[in-house]
Amino acid sequence: MPIDVDERGFTPLIAALAVPHRAKHAYWHLILGGAAALPAVRRGLTHSNGDVRMYCARALDHLVDETAYPALIAALDDGDPRVREEALHALACDRCKDNACRPEKTDVLPKGMQLLRTDPDRRVRAFAAEVVGRWVHTDADVAAALVEASRSDPDPTVRKKAAWYAPGGTIHRKTRPKTPAAENRMVRPSR
Repeated sequence: MPIDVDERGFTPLIAALAVPHRAKHAYWHLILGGAAALPAVRRGLTHSNGDVRMYCARALDHLVDETAYPALIAALDDGDPRVREEALHALACDRCKDNACRPEKTDVLPKGMQLLRTDPDRRVRAFAAEVVGRWVHTDADVAAALVEASRSDPDPTVRKKAAWYAPGGTIHRKTRPKTPAAENRMVRPSR
């Protein structure tokens, strides 16, 4: 049975996220709802059902704007690791977004560092490496935390991901800011 968006707006879709056989359909309807769905999705982050909160955090990866960042940052304290993981992904990933909106360093970095160092869930720690890795070129504490995680995290996947973002790692090298001197040394094709 199709899920209709009625006079109550997107509320029925949020409720449908708690029903396993309706959740994916509702999720995509929320995403297709675009900015109009944002208020309902933000409210869904505080729903009593963990599946609803997880899907809402995942939807914000596509729909996020400046008004959604406080709710996503609050979701980093959620008791369900799936919600923390999806919130971290939404804060870190630029690929899924249609806009250039990004969280402020002071709003997200302290919590990201805490999750990288102490979260009991290995997947959350791995996604935290992505979030904090965004500032590895400008913050020595971030570089040190990533090096520490790459050497001492109990999970090999977290160690590997942290090593990618740590100084000298693959992603660190790819995201290194270009210096004017380096640009001048580039070989330019002749005309």
